[in-house]
Amino acid sequence: MTSARSRSGRLTERSGPAVVALGGGHGLAASLGALRRMTDRLTAVVTVADDGGSSGRLRAELDVLPPGDLRMALAALCDESEWGLTWRDLLQHRFTSPGSLDQHAVGNLLIVALWEILDDPVQGLDWVGRLLGARGRVLPMASVPLAISARVRGSDRVVVGQSHVATCDEEIEEVVLDPADPPACPESVEAVRAADWVILGPGSWYTSVMPHVLVPELARALHETTARTCLTLNLSSEDGEARGLTPAGHLDALAKHDPELRVDVVLADPTVVDDVEDLEAAARRLGARLLMRQVRRGDGTPHHDPLRLAAAYQDVFDDFLGDVGTPAR
Repeated sequence: MTSARSRSGRLTERSGPAVVALGGGHGLAASLGALRRMTDRLTAVVTVADDGGSSGRLRAELDVLPPGDLRMALAALCDESEWGLTWRDLLQHRFTSPGSLDQHAVGNLLIVALWEILDDPVQGLDWVGRLLGARGRVLPMASVPLAISARVRGSDRVVVGQSHVATCDEEIEEVVLDPADPPACPESVEAVRAADWVILGPGSWYTSVMPHVLVPELARALHETTARTCLTLNLSSEDGEARGLTPAGHLDALAKHDPELRVDVVLADPTVVDDVEDLEAAARRLGARLLMRQVRRGDGTPHHDPLRLAAAYQDVFDDFLGDVGTPAR
């Protein structure tokens, strides 16, 4: 158990395993919504390659990290008091107007304004976290904004830009970052090295999950950390960038981009797995065991239920990986 300062400045006790969740967008928000129920020692490490919408406009105009995925992660960690939920709603609010403010998220503007005032992206995010009473910390994956490009399978065509890669309707062979060797956020590297568990996914595979293993310093930390790693698969075969990828194909694509990565557990919902043996074999190639748990919402939509996902993560952390809670060791 460790101590931390609350928004009021008082020392409070923090408990639970040290967990780092890597990803971006709605997928990372889903994992954070579950993990916040299990630990106060939670760090979100967020991709910084978004080039569309409000984030893309601010990035292009002000030469800053794209704030949108960082904002979503902060909103997912807000305190569930009236104070926290009100500030969360304000953070997520988007303007509708015929002018230049149209579709800008208030939180994006707030974050970028703090970056300009403080001249420190990490400190700015920490200030927003204090405002929200966030149960955890949000950090960027890299210290500079990144661009993602994808090479299409079976051709020489290259798709440039995160927003274009995300909607690519052809099979992707490989993704690369520009710059290819970006500086990782030091606090993110430190968090991975100090973690008990690292959670990778769910999320858009090539644009939210894969980029973390393409930042050399961060990948090195993932290889060398003593933390155990859980890879969470998505609930649907996405249109766009993941077209043609089976669940096992998702794992093989990750291994192709980072052959040194080792995973302890692969978490999958049984409703999206057609070939269990194929997925088990792909998990073994990463050094992992497969855990099948129902983590989908009961309404049939391809969204994670935070309570079910939290229960599955608890089984992961407790090494109960069998169908009826058989200990793994």
